[in-house]
Amino acid sequence: MGLTAMDMARATSFRTGSAPEGLAAPLHSVMRLLTPSEVADPAFIAAWERLVGKASEPNPFFEPWFLLPSLAQWGASDGVVIKAWFHDGRLAGLMPVRRSAAYYGHAVTHAAGWLHANAFCGAPLVAEELEEEFWRALLAHFDRMARRALFLHLPMLPADGPLNASLERVLAAQGTRKHYNVAEQQRAMLTGDMSAAAYLEAAMSQKKRKELRRQHNRLAEEGSLTFERCEGEEGLAEWIAEFLALEAAGWKGAGGSALASAGETRGLFEQSLAGAAAAGRLERLALRLDGRAIAMLANFITLPGAYSFKTAFDEAYARFSPGLLLQLENLALLERPGLQWTDSCAVEGHPMIERLWRDKRRMVSRNIAIGGPLRRGFFRLLMAYETRSRST
Repeated sequence: MGLTAMDMARATSFRTGSAPEGLAAPLHSVMRLLTPSEVADPAFIAAWERLVGKASEPNPFFEPWFLLPSLAQWGASDGVVIKAWFHDGRLAGLMPVRRSAAYYGHAVTHAAGWLHANAFCGAPLVAEELEEEFWRALLAHFDRMARRALFLHLPMLPADGPLNASLERVLAAQGTRKHYNVAEQQRAMLTGDMSAAAYLEAAMSQKKRKELRRQHNRLAEEGSLTFERCEGEEGLAEWIAEFLALEAAGWKGAGGSALASAGETRGLFEQSLAGAAAAGRLERLALRLDGRAIAMLANFITLPGAYSFKTAFDEAYARFSPGLLLQLENLALLERPGLQWTDSCAVEGHPMIERLWRDKRRMVSRNIAIGGPLRRGFFRLLMAYETRSRST
């Protein structure tokens, strides 16, 4: 039996030491399958955090402070394992995976990158300049261990990011491995080399800007209107409780989809925001009327990008557009040093954010053939069915 991932994690500088007597030296590239409890080991978390710092593409939803609480809530019930890729004895790639028979309303057994309803990016964490080697290792791993899975499903990859580009190169080089995009969405993104004021002027007509100023002035007549922007952990517990209550008081609470409507989502929100703040990844915004929040927003800052994670507003003040007024303050992200883009995490066509954020981030979900000739033959049939012409 070779070195385990925990043996690797405890080695000095996260390099494998000398192999135990009678064992061969570790392989140059090793893919390990770890359980949620194993990745919670402090030594592994330290290596994981180092990987975050050198990842080619940021993904807060796979960082320890977000993924560990996610696994605690749903990892066991979803049967999640962590694919941890070691390159020259160092952790160089990480992706949570599950095997499932549920596929877009059909019963098709497959392996998939794991996301839940409150995680909005499926890009694995991969060390920069090792992207192609990671994909080759991952695909070879699933070829050897396909089990009952017909194919590998990779959800919500940023289409224009380095990971998807490197995957395209690997698939092109392999030639015979079939693949296709099964879903695509374009969601609002904030980007631009300009000030917040200049962006607003370019994004909205003079008439719309005048209307927002009118709404702001009318709202200010209702009481003392203030704006706050916070980072760090001070006052965080109270802020979280206030956000959960604000969201639950609106249509999400009435429909049972508010974060506070279930213990699992409440726990995820509380734990992930606390972890993000401790890691220096959290920015909190609030618009207050006489000290009471009427619009709130949580951003995850993961340079060179950011993710606008959750927002809520008081529907009693909907005629003043408090959520949109708060987003005007959020345009300050354009002026944040080192920040190049912000993903809205909003559904495509969102009626509020797309009034203001004019760029788009294209996210693709991909299916890739794995295993031997027979399995790939069945995959070609699925591919032909899903990519058929829908014209009448």
